[in-house]
Amino acid sequence: MHQPTRPALDRRAIPPQASESRWRAPDGHAIRRIDWAPATMPAKGSLLFFPGRGDFYEKYLETFDHWHRRGWHVTAMDWRGQAGSGRLGTDPFTGHIDDFATWVSDLGAFWPEWSATTPGPHVLAGHSMGGHLVLRAVADGRVNPDGLILVAPMLGLRDKYAPTPVVHAAAKLMCALGDRRRPAWKWSEKPGEVPADRIHLLTHDGERYADELWWREARPEVAMGPGSWGWVERGYASMRLLARPDALDTVRVPVLILAAENDELVGYDAIVRAVARLRDCELVHFGAEAHHEILREEDGVRNRALAACDTFLDRIAAG
Repeated sequence: MHQPTRPALDRRAIPPQASESRWRAPDGHAIRRIDWAPATMPAKGSLLFFPGRGDFYEKYLETFDHWHRRGWHVTAMDWRGQAGSGRLGTDPFTGHIDDFATWVSDLGAFWPEWSATTPGPHVLAGHSMGGHLVLRAVADGRVNPDGLILVAPMLGLRDKYAPTPVVHAAAKLMCALGDRRRPAWKWSEKPGEVPADRIHLLTHDGERYADELWWREARPEVAMGPGSWGWVERGYASMRLLARPDALDTVRVPVLILAAENDELVGYDAIVRAVARLRDCELVHFGAEAHHEILREEDGVRNRALAACDTFLDRIAAG
């Protein structure tokens, strides 16, 4: 019997099958989450996704829908202090954190609760800063997923003008000279408004980029601008921690990394160095056809990225 084709996902609406709620961290901080049970049962497994700095999970609904349709239980969360999970700075738009270890601790506390209540195997995924943090959580022994998907992971930044230690030292100085919570760069004249040329850092796909702007208008609480000097300094400290020769020795799970050499935000060379140190890692390389947000790129790039994810996830599901 012919099965009717399911309609395409509305990228500007929370699917009725998905459930939004809040998880309370051990210190009581409320963190937003979304859960989406698989389209078919039994589930192939469960996937937990974390977005990047200043990001929010609404941007990735289309990708969650893809994994959901392929039989995966999908959960996504904000990071503490961004999107719909409050702020830690002095204004509604600057992204601040006392230390990246705070985010790793949140993930470490959530992981046993989530993995005990969702079908295995369990895969952890993250984009950009989210990729950095989920990899660090595994390296630190805070979580034990069956596989990792890292999309444009922030393992280094595009330091074009000075070596990383010099930039880190400058960030330390800026923290010492004033409030660590103040913005580290100016984004636009109007707080929360994105620069006109920002799209060229993120994606070639104008319609998907417009979806993000729509969500920022529809849900103003998710909008975020620059990072704080504290975020910059602690970010460099965490990236340098993962760059140590022995830092990834404890990561024994299969890892899939999607990265673009054309990325103007995260350092591609740092990703390549990490791949060489990981025991079981596949790197899927993109060139000038992709910017930073590979899963929100034009269809040619995005479909190739999702196909790599599907192959990897099928491998994890098969055990």
